[in-house]
Amino acid sequence: MVYYFTSKQEDTDRPVLLYMGKHKEENENLIKYGRDTDVWFHVDNLSSAHVYLRLEDGETWDTLSDGLLEDCAQLTKANSIEGNKRDNITVIYTPWSNLRKTKGMAVGQVGFKKDKLVKKVHVQTRVNAIVNRLNKTKVEKFPDFQSEWVAYEKTRSQTQRALHAARHTRELAEAEKKKKAAWEQEHAYDDIFSEENLAKSSNQNRGEDWEDDFM
Repeated sequence: MVYYFTSKQEDTDRPVLLYMGKHKEENENLIKYGRDTDVWFHVDNLSSAHVYLRLEDGETWDTLSDGLLEDCAQLTKANSIEGNKRDNITVIYTPWSNLRKTKGMAVGQVGFKKDKLVKKVHVQTRVNAIVNRLNKTKVEKFPDFQSEWVAYEKTRSQTQRALHAARHTRELAEAEKKKKAAWEQEHAYDDIFSEENLAKSSNQNRGEDWEDDFM
């Protein structure tokens, strides 16, 4: 079972999806079938739920608004048995793609590929108004992680191919434009030196009294 929540900030019209597994076995599926747009949250040095934030394509994990970051941190703290009782705790977060799972790790345990991609947020105390607001949006589901992941990867691949094709088309058009501009610059004086214009400027076909025109 997975719990889904919705965070709605005043500075944006888009509701943001937050979700977490019910237990550590469920967390294994979340670790395995996460997305590149997911951000992982956990109470530092204490047991807690693995809370995920799902961004849209183009959004970045390290530029989260203060309100959204606080929602994620408060939800994570509230779902830590020990962390929920304490004040002044630290919640860590990192992109899902930075999570590292190796053989020998306990169920639900993860490490990081790059420590420098792990950020921290200080949570002074539990804010019931935030936790209650998020809990009102809580929905329980039994998702088919593998099927959802396959569908997501298929859509993502199609989008990437379309973007690549569009970029290739733009590059060809730009190259043709530069080629045309270079040709025009190289042949800018071709008409001036054409046989017809040279004949017009030549003195060979003028009469003997052509100089009288200047008298």
